[in-house]
Amino acid sequence: MSVRLFLASLLFSLGAAAAQAQSPEAGFERRVTADGIELGIWYPASGTAVHARIGLSGQDVVPDAPVPGGSHPLIVLSHGTGGDFAGHVDTAVALARAGFVVAALTHPGDNWRDNRQATHIEQRPPALSATISYMLRAWAGHDAIDPDRVGAFGFSAGGFTVLAAAGGRPDLGRLAEHCRQYPAFFDCTLLKAQPRGGAIGPWPEMRDTRLKAIVVAAPALGFAFDAKGLAAITIPVQLWRADADQILPAPFYADAVRAALPQPPEFHAVAGAGHFDFLAPCADAGNMPQLCGSASGFDRTAFHRNFDREVVRFFREKLMGQH
Repeated sequence: MSVRLFLASLLFSLGAAAAQAQSPEAGFERRVTADGIELGIWYPASGTAVHARIGLSGQDVVPDAPVPGGSHPLIVLSHGTGGDFAGHVDTAVALARAGFVVAALTHPGDNWRDNRQATHIEQRPPALSATISYMLRAWAGHDAIDPDRVGAFGFSAGGFTVLAAAGGRPDLGRLAEHCRQYPAFFDCTLLKAQPRGGAIGPWPEMRDTRLKAIVVAAPALGFAFDAKGLAAITIPVQLWRADADQILPAPFYADAVRAALPQPPEFHAVAGAGHFDFLAPCADAGNMPQLCGSASGFDRTAFHRNFDREVVRFFREKLMGQH
């Protein structure tokens, strides 16, 4: 064998091994924890993917595939008010294919089946932390997770959840004045329809020091955070704003968080995007137009190709040290 042919063969073998190591498919399983938290779990896998409907979207995954060896970062996903674990399935699959283990929870009392606790947003960060604990200790594949490389992604109320879990301390006493000025905003109409009952006291300590990086999209109650309230968030933050958000309009939410963070986040403003454009593209956009529809001229599928790529890149840089 010539030297040139040997080198070519070696490079081909290395390339094939690298491609196999990248685990281009995503395994998937659904679990319910001992505490009753529903989880969707995605992870790097090999095998033949099948297409399946999940929530309002679809996914190409290897159901109940064996968990790979090695030590993988963990990303936990927190959905918005009235959602469930499947709301960001495309992002979860993209992260799993990139080498992450992903766990998305359905928040108890704040999901499409049961929203009786939707205004008790203080219950959300503990549920997210309980999900991390389950994945690191009780999940059958926990040995494949690196406990020192944990990140979180949150959208809307999930964005608030992730900020609070990372050390943010909101002043919910600001809600009253906010809703006096803007009674038609979503958070205020939700509070009117579902009063909390009782006074809103000081925010308890909920910081989960296991979190090392967070992605926050269109965070709810952003105005409740000031510089003091976000002073403890020193981990990397990627922050997204939908420029045509009519549910949580500027400048009261993402912009307020951006201004209050102690270190500038990696900030993305999405021209033409509405609030729900951060949800995974729907399999049938006409099925639930309020959630699945986008403004004329805005391509949610094309946006999500870039969105998922940027979220994966951010977590790769911050949790894997890859650039």
